[in-house]
Amino acid sequence: MTVTGHTPAPAVEPGTAGETRLLDRVFKLRELAILLVLLVMIAVTQADNREFLSEQGVKDLLLNATILVLVASGQALVVITRNVDLSVGSVLGLTAFTAGDVLQGGGGAPLAVLLAVALGVGCGLLNGALVSLGRVPALVVTLGTLYIVRGIDSIWVGSRQITASDLPDGFTDFGSGGLSAVPYLALIALAVLVATAYYLRNYGGGRELYALGSDPEAARLAGIPVRRRVLAAYVACGALTGLAGALYLARFGNVDSSTGSGYELTVVSAVVVGGVAFTGGSGSVYGAALGALLLTTVGSVLPALGVSSVWVLAINGVLLVLAIAVDRIVALRVARALKKRSAPNRRDIRHD
Repeated sequence: MTVTGHTPAPAVEPGTAGETRLLDRVFKLRELAILLVLLVMIAVTQADNREFLSEQGVKDLLLNATILVLVASGQALVVITRNVDLSVGSVLGLTAFTAGDVLQGGGGAPLAVLLAVALGVGCGLLNGALVSLGRVPALVVTLGTLYIVRGIDSIWVGSRQITASDLPDGFTDFGSGGLSAVPYLALIALAVLVATAYYLRNYGGGRELYALGSDPEAARLAGIPVRRRVLAAYVACGALTGLAGALYLARFGNVDSSTGSGYELTVVSAVVVGGVAFTGGSGSVYGAALGALLLTTVGSVLPALGVSSVWVLAINGVLLVLAIAVDRIVALRVARALKKRSAPNRRDIRHD
């Protein structure tokens, strides 16, 4: 999503602002390219397997993408600020089991979901405080909390496992139900996605995330509360991961100490493949959602075409490397183009 609004972000110098606008256009075009690739892939699969786009097939595609879309939306907020959260997989597993433990103990579904979200907020608050207030590199902080949360989860959960038979029927029915081919969980993810995108586009706090991601020092000098915005991005990411954990439980009805293990790599891949620049300041949650949908669709397309699912991880890795390479090449070319464009203006200034 290109950052546009009536009030321009004040933290970016003219040259940097021009580069950001050009990059945003490029990444928006890339979102359209991802959508085109996704549609072509689905069309080819449907031509080979007529049941692929049946009502249940479409429902499965959307259900498979829902959890990843939610977590990727939160991760996108963090990456836009030029940071990353590698603990989302561990937080997903911990919050999913927390929700399951509440339900298994006789608690209601609203309470289980609220506790999962609150726990996610707490994890996000810890990450955000260490990164923004403690000024510790995000990679180091979230790699550490990844193992801390995973360790807590393993100690608490142990060999226990929560299955669908331990949960209320209404909860699991909601996780697999929907309106025709559109699951309820997909509608929740869509509502969250639209609300997040609206905030980024229309509110000053959202635009400031892009500004500090483009140039943190310029943002600080312009008066943007950099630490507070980074903290808010991590808290939002934690909240969405907690919500995704509760919905994961409703979707699959089965959690244990290994739930969410390695999920952070899939989330980061979805965000970067979807056009959110890993260097910050560009991209959108819509692009992250498209990246999530692309990766989960690859996992559904290969078996439908008779290809072994072991290729899924390899393809995801190739897509991630290509996305990072494209980002870097585009950024360098845009910088050179802006430098050439500004050269005549500088000569005119010297002559004057």
